Amino acid sequence: MDLLFDIIGMSGTFLVVGCFFLLQLKKITPTSLTYNLMNLIGAILLLISLCYNFNLASFVIELFWIAASLIGLVNYWRSDKNAVVSAS
Repeated sequence: MDLLFDIIGMSGTFLVVGCFFLLQLKKITPTSLTYNLMNLIGAILLLISLCYNFNLASFVIELFWIAASLIGLVNYWRSDKNAVVSAS
């Protein structure tokens, strides 16, 4: 069981850190769907792993990471909707 939660947590870590590297390499933008989804999924996976090996500080930061990613996704979909309305 330990191994399963370690794999889930490491997958989340690779997504969050990989996303940051892609951002620094200018392969994605901070307002892109890819950036926000990678952060959201990574944070959720880390949160799942923390339910097995609990750490309060890490749990709280992942909740904030999820909230920030959701805000980014809402902004992405709003801007996408506004672009469609402007083009009409």
